[in-house]
Amino acid sequence: MGAETALELTFTAMAEDEPGTKWQGLFEARWGAYRAWYLHQGIDDRPTYGACLRALRKHMPELLPLYDRLCDLAGGGDIAARFLSLYRPPAYLTGCSQAVWPGEEPLLVRNYDYAPGAFDAVILGTRWLGRRVIAMSDCMIGLVDGMNDAGLAVSLTFGGRRETGDGFGVPIILRYVLETCDTAEQAGRALARIPTHMAYNVTALDAGGQRVTVYMTPGTKARVTNASVATNHQERVEWSRHARLTASVERERFLLQRLMLHEEPQDHFVHAFLRPPLYSLAFDRGFGTLYTAAYRPARGEAVYHWPGAEWSLSFDRFTEGERRVAYPVAA
Repeated sequence: MGAETALELTFTAMAEDEPGTKWQGLFEARWGAYRAWYLHQGIDDRPTYGACLRALRKHMPELLPLYDRLCDLAGGGDIAARFLSLYRPPAYLTGCSQAVWPGEEPLLVRNYDYAPGAFDAVILGTRWLGRRVIAMSDCMIGLVDGMNDAGLAVSLTFGGRRETGDGFGVPIILRYVLETCDTAEQAGRALARIPTHMAYNVTALDAGGQRVTVYMTPGTKARVTNASVATNHQERVEWSRHARLTASVERERFLLQRLMLHEEPQDHFVHAFLRPPLYSLAFDRGFGTLYTAAYRPARGEAVYHWPGAEWSLSFDRFTEGERRVAYPVAA
């Protein structure tokens, strides 16, 4: 039996140099779902506004003008302000694979595997703190991957541990990196310094071809490595059930073999992410591949891929619009 269409999503590309009416419209459309998620364990499990503000001021003070502006656009409410800090948010799990292609032109490729109902599906082109950024939005203030006009690209994968701790949701940390850093080395220092509330692997690649992958874990000193591949564990598997469900070890081995055993053209490497074992149709378990992103930071170009379709955006050519994507599932 062949495949059938089970899911459709609309991706939106939106440009707004400074937060304004466009961002406000997005927030109003999504706040109901985000508020329900943020409070689903009860208000007492979330930090106070004062605690959120102190944490931002201590660890990411450069974001405070942006944070204040977004809080104003969100209506100035207490719950919205706490949510937008992404300080000690509820736990959430992703899948994801990412790798740096070792050719002459720097290239960071990633699959974002997540629950479609909890996904912004918005590519933002911004100049929020004076630097141009193209990124896949998450939680309205953060991002799950993106690049800046200094030639730095970043992306994340879940790090494969269940515990949570005192720190920030990683999407706002990635926002901070792209707003304040120029190089992979600077990104590594920032990622090692800022506390995260869950385990994540963040890869940064700059226009000069330098890369870092940082293993971030709550309550533990981050490890900065030169790893070219990250899936959903760190140096060893800690959560075996999650690793089995997401084929984390198998995906890591597949990518390492492609990088080590033979050279291949850049486009072949990118399209390997659109096939198993990297590409996943496990949407019912919250780990389906929603998109593949290929970032070329030296060019300032991002190309988003789906089976049979792609969308190219760059700092020189960022055209607002929408793309409707239909996802098949195996019978």
